[in-house]
Amino acid sequence: MKHRNLDQNEGTDLFYDQEEVREMMYSRVTQEVISYLESHLMDELSLKQVHEKVGYSHFHLLRVFKRETGLSMGEYVRKRRLATAAQLLLYTDQGILDIAFSLQFQSQEAFTRAFKHLYSLPPGMYRSMMRDMQMKKEEDSMTLHEAVPGWGLSGSHPHMYEMGVDTAEFHTGKQSGVLSSKEGVQEGQFATMMQGFQAKEYAGKRLKLSAFLKTENVSSAGLWMRVDDGKGDTVQFDNMQNRPVTDSTEWNQYAIVLDVPTRSESIHFGVLLSGHGTVWADGFRFEEVDEKTPTTNMVEASVLPDVPMNLHFELEETV
Repeated sequence: MKHRNLDQNEGTDLFYDQEEVREMMYSRVTQEVISYLESHLMDELSLKQVHEKVGYSHFHLLRVFKRETGLSMGEYVRKRRLATAAQLLLYTDQGILDIAFSLQFQSQEAFTRAFKHLYSLPPGMYRSMMRDMQMKKEEDSMTLHEAVPGWGLSGSHPHMYEMGVDTAEFHTGKQSGVLSSKEGVQEGQFATMMQGFQAKEYAGKRLKLSAFLKTENVSSAGLWMRVDDGKGDTVQFDNMQNRPVTDSTEWNQYAIVLDVPTRSESIHFGVLLSGHGTVWADGFRFEEVDEKTPTTNMVEASVLPDVPMNLHFELEETV
């Protein structure tokens, strides 16, 4: 009987659901343990609870579970909780602290440390980068709207949104662009009214994007901008996740400032609407700024620790 080896480098492979878990070729003992653990990931757990519920001895459970899964129960629960956290980060707008506490982490710091250990990114950056990657996948099937020349509709669920021109609502001029959700849109779904252009004119410069936005009953909205290199890798990015526009607001100007490295190939930007509501955009403007203007870049370079860490491979014992 072959069992899947779930090692630490396979963090993203833990996105199976409970039905997939039950179909794995485990013994009845292990299946019962996994079923119980999966149904209590959001609850406080102890090994005593597990063996009392399943009805086998403590030693027997630990030995069988470790042999068949390659993980202790504590390791299994921790990885599944982190996988659940990754899903919540990607598909909901729950705060990081709320996610941490709901999954029984004692602090945001402990959650961030464990999450980064498994996924190589802190939770906030993971949410931004993975949503950005998801957006990139949708760009290949981006729908261009003749009513808004140069702009396209993309996102996780573009069919749940509509974009166009509003001649009755604008900040300056005669019209504005509008992005609105359709009935039935779910939390965690998002769309963007966007476009892209070559970066060569701004290469080696610091670039400021500004625009006026007005919102009505939005879950979350904002500007976004991304700078990609010739390999398609994101080198600079900001989507106003740390300062979103929510609820209903009158016209206000917002800005994003990013550096455009000399190796940059393309620049993409637009208006992002997550969840329900309507957002209007007007007066987009690009301008070069000097270094006195701080960047809003959310893509941070990896920071190495000052000293070697965990040389004896110690694991946390908490479940």
